[in-house]
Amino acid sequence: MHFKLLVVFVEDTKTEQVMKAAREAGATGATVINNARGEGVTKTKTFFGLTLETQRDVLLFITEEHLSRKILETIGEVGGFDDAPGRGIAIQLDVEDAVGVAHQIQTLTNVVEEEI
Repeated sequence: MHFKLLVVFVEDTKTEQVMKAAREAGATGATVINNARGEGVTKTKTFFGLTLETQRDVLLFITEEHLSRKILETIGEVGGFDDAPGRGIAIQLDVEDAVGVAHQIQTLTNVVEEEI
């Protein structure tokens, strides 16, 4: 079984929605890194030296390769990533090898066979 790593940068207010939608699309779990900060094309505005920006979370999903595109698209839709700038970004990377995913293989074998 081959895996992909989905790296998702999302507004912290959308984290729970994205997590729920990803699970419904086939993700088996994720790691959440809270309070990341990023900068886009235009710099954020400040008010008396304090930046007026929303906090971001970074979500890391290791997903089975046949399910990864569906999960990625679902995350983008729920997060509204293409609706306006600054909503979030999701990327997909190949995972060359992984340990600690044996329980996922058992769970996903039937799901992947149905998808294919």
